Amino acid sequence: MRDKILDVSMEQFARYGVRNITMDDLARQVGISKKTLYQEFKDKKELVMEAFHRMLSLDQEKMCFIMESEDGVIEHLVNLSKLMRERLSGINPIAILEVQKYFPDAWEIFEKHKEEVILLDLVNVLEKGKKLGYFREEIDSTILARLRVNQITSALEQTNHHTDSHDLVEVQMEMMDHFLHGIFTQKGREAYYSQQKKQD
Repeated sequence: MRDKILDVSMEQFARYGVRNITMDDLARQVGISKKTLYQEFKDKKELVMEAFHRMLSLDQEKMCFIMESEDGVIEHLVNLSKLMRERLSGINPIAILEVQKYFPDAWEIFEKHKEEVILLDLVNVLEKGKKLGYFREEIDSTILARLRVNQITSALEQTNHHTDSHDLVEVQMEMMDHFLHGIFTQKGREAYYSQQKKQD
């Protein structure tokens, strides 16, 4: 029951924003009484925290699967890009802003995830890519990984990049493309284009 509530909450929060969805709405969507909902979660703040944590955990599991199932740096980047696109395409930017502003404890979970999962993954991928000749050997993997993580966070702040003609996914994909072409060798660029065609 708890997982079902969290899954419905994640979907509703992502689609309509966190503040627009009430506990009554969620109980109705799950098909339970409000009393039952409060037996599982003491308040909306706890529910938002748990839903946000579950979303990041699911993404981390997918990332781990990508890392464990592939030897190639380029395959990893293409699949990571696909994962990011799928996740962001289902999120209303308003939901991200609301979590940042009204649920700082939940946002702190993302900040920790960013440091302990995303950043370390990027450093490892960059180092491996340098050894395989896909990335320029003179780049500093730690600095570049930090730059990329900061790009991701920056693009989540709607006031920085959002326009009527560019949605969150477009902004993130454009920034990632720019980042990669700044570190690719010719070998890396060609391998990336080739892998993208296989995914299409």
